[in-house]
Amino acid sequence: MKIAAAQTLVTRDPKANGAAIRAQMRDAAGQGARLVHFTEGAISGYAVKEAETDWGGVASELAKVQSLARELKLWTVVGSAHRIEGTRQRNSLYVVSDMGEIAARYDKRLCSLNEITNYYSAGFEPVVFEADGFRFGMLLCIEIAFAELFMEYERLGVDCLLFSADMRDEMSSLMLQGHAAGNCYWISASTPVKTDKADPAKPGAFPSGVIGPDGYWMARCAPQSAPGVAVVDLDRGDPRFDIALNKARPWCRVSRLGEIYRERK
Repeated sequence: MKIAAAQTLVTRDPKANGAAIRAQMRDAAGQGARLVHFTEGAISGYAVKEAETDWGGVASELAKVQSLARELKLWTVVGSAHRIEGTRQRNSLYVVSDMGEIAARYDKRLCSLNEITNYYSAGFEPVVFEADGFRFGMLLCIEIAFAELFMEYERLGVDCLLFSADMRDEMSSLMLQGHAAGNCYWISASTPVKTDKADPAKPGAFPSGVIGPDGYWMARCAPQSAPGVAVVDLDRGDPRFDIALNKARPWCRVSRLGEIYRERK
C-alpha cells in the first residue's frame, strides 16, 4: 500500500488551507498513493481561539476534501480544530475514507499547558482504522513526548502510526525515529510548510516524511520552505524490514509479557 506524508502551508484561512490540501491530494494520488496524511490544524489553522475560528469555512473545506477523496479514491487523514457542543474545541485528525465518508476522528489526548489553558479540550481514546489491509493509529504534536502512547498503538496492532505536528526541531525528528524502531512499525510524520519569521528563506528542520520499522527515514519532503508529498510503499515483505517486523516485534511482545522469563528461573 502506498501512502503519502504531505507538507502544506497552514494559515488561519480555511479556504486557502483547503486549496493547498486538495493540491497535495491530487499530487499524492498521481503518484499512486492510497492514503495521504496531513499536519495538525491543516484545515482550520493551529491554536486559534474558538471564537476566532471560521467554522463555516472549516465545514465547507472539509466537505470539499471529502468530495475529492471520493473522486480520487484516496484515504485522507487531515488535521483541524473540531467543535463540540458544551466544551472547548479539540485538536483533531479526521479520517476520510476513499468513499468520502468521515470514518473516524482522533482527538488529541495529552495537550500542552498552553493548549489546555487557552485553546482546546482533550480527547480520551486511541483511534485505530483499517485501509487496504493495514492498521493505522494517530497522534498529535506534544504526544511525541509520551512513549506509552506509541507503545499502546503497538499493542493495538497498528502497522503505521500517523503523527501530525506543527514542529520544526530536529530532536523531534530523532525521537520519532526512536519510536518507530522501538515499536517496529512505520511512522508517517506530517509537518507544515514553515519558515523562519526573521529569515523567510530559512526552512524548518523537520520536513514531512515516512520512517520505516527499522527507524530509518524512507522518504522526506524538501525542507519546510516548500509544499510537497513524500510517497512510500508499505510492504511487509520488504527484506529491509524482515528483522523489525518478523523477529524483533514478535519477540518484544513475548518479552513484555514476561512469562518466558518466569518459566526459566
